[in-house]
Amino acid sequence: MEKLSKEEIDTLGEIANISMGNAATNLSLMVNHKVNITTPCVEFIKRSQALDDYEKTCIFIQIHYIKGLSGNNVFVLKENDALVLTDLMMGGTGENVQGEMGELQLSAMSEAMNQMMGASATSMATMLDMMVDIGTPEINTIDVESVKIFEKMFDEGNDSFVKITFKMDVEGLIDSTMVQLYPVHFAREMCDKFNYEATK
Repeated sequence: MEKLSKEEIDTLGEIANISMGNAATNLSLMVNHKVNITTPCVEFIKRSQALDDYEKTCIFIQIHYIKGLSGNNVFVLKENDALVLTDLMMGGTGENVQGEMGELQLSAMSEAMNQMMGASATSMATMLDMMVDIGTPEINTIDVESVKIFEKMFDEGNDSFVKITFKMDVEGLIDSTMVQLYPVHFAREMCDKFNYEATK
């Protein structure tokens, strides 16, 4: 199984820490609550381990890079956390939220991720000294027991991923885990570009 070096893992942690810090600031403005995202934990995993932090239903958001970087990554959120976030975005209190993600909530979550990852891409563009842009996020609700959607998301057939885990806190309403998954070749491309800029 292909692995990353300790230096590459440290670099990915640094990139994630800066880019997700800006994404959290953006999310705070959308939900009108303070959002804290902790220092990321970077791991190297097999595809089969990708959903180990989740039970029942979760929300998959796939982000495609269309400029600067070639590839995609996936964010995974618990369904209830996504419901709380979308309720806050629509002016609700985020309390006692129940039910499932409908079209309205999925659309709001897609917009939230578009804003967050747009901020993240801007951060990465500064770090890499190049234009970085994303396409419209693709969002799916997935039963953890079924990995069919997940399998299709990475059509290159990769079995190895870099898993970046963040703890996310939204003022007592959400205290949860958010996971970001990168194919290894994409993670390595980011490291190479970041280290090239650092040595210029």
